[in-house]
Amino acid sequence: MLEFLIPAAQAQAETGAAGGAGAIGQIVMLVGFVLIFYFLLWRPQAKRAKQHKKLMSELSKGDEVVIGGGLVGRISKVGDEFLSLEISEGTEVNVQKSAVAAVLPKGTLKSI
Repeated sequence: MLEFLIPAAQAQAETGAAGGAGAIGQIVMLVGFVLIFYFLLWRPQAKRAKQHKKLMSELSKGDEVVIGGGLVGRISKVGDEFLSLEISEGTEVNVQKSAVAAVLPKGTLKSI
């Protein structure tokens, strides 16, 4: 009669050992997902934000820029949060500094 219980006890012991290995596998998978998230999403986004912050701090009068909406013009006045953008002769608009998407090479406005 005891012979009937021994195989059940051995099967239970083997299941417990496999459960421990499964937990380690889950931890490895979790660490892998965190690393993938860091290298594919968070790190590139932080790098772009740093570059944009540097771009905004280097803006000066006379720079030719394009803003997020596609408007192109020359900076006529720079403030802390806003700048004045001359989009045509005698026409100026005030935009936020953070709206600047890129600084264009000098002379771009003449070629447009």
